[in-house]
Amino acid sequence: MFYGASMLNKRLRDGEIFLRLDRTSEADPEKGYVPVYHFKICRIEGDAELGWIDLRIGHNRSTAFGGNIGYAVYEPFRGNHFAGKACRLLPELARKHGMRALFIACAPENEPSRRTCLYAGARLMDVVDIPEWHEMYAEGKRKACRYRLDL
Repeated sequence: MFYGASMLNKRLRDGEIFLRLDRTSEADPEKGYVPVYHFKICRIEGDAELGWIDLRIGHNRSTAFGGNIGYAVYEPFRGNHFAGKACRLLPELARKHGMRALFIACAPENEPSRRTCLYAGARLMDVVDIPEWHEMYAEGKRKACRYRLDL
């Protein structure tokens, strides 16, 4: 069950940014996909689109390596903590879905993403090898830092 855009767009905001629901994706158990909310990260003043963030609902062996949160901030807007601020807006929605923790994964060499995880309040759990069956492996990724954000 997904929550509607009208409820989400009112709640997923701080004094600077808000998350605008772009779309949702249903679970696909054959591919190991859980349900996903796809948001645009937008600036409140001027409504500029700064990037995107996804919230994957639930935990399975795929999210154990790829995490519950994925994000990107467009080049001109990097360096302003927009991804971290967006991550901080997601716990309330995750709790509504019965989740007690969110996991974020990033490449060990991706220092900006590592700082984003810490800014969002997550703590480093470990660095793991990506298994060959995971789609991240097919993308050339071999290791992931796994962070946990307790709700």
